[in-house]
Amino acid sequence: MILKALRKNQLLTISYYENGLLQTFKGQVYNLNWIEQTLSLADEHEEIFSIHLSGIKEIY
Repeated sequence: MILKALRKNQLLTISYYENGLLQTFKGQVYNLNWIEQTLSLADEHEEIFSIHLSGIKEIY
């Protein structure tokens, strides 16, 4: 289910856990690294942000 959402080339909102706190980030998929198991997102200002796949709670 997560992979289907990542295939879309549109703005995503991702809820994820970081340091025990639930965070939210909006952006487009920039890169998916299977080796490091991270998802890189670009926000509306073209800044890149990485999230560990294991911390993702929900994608909408």
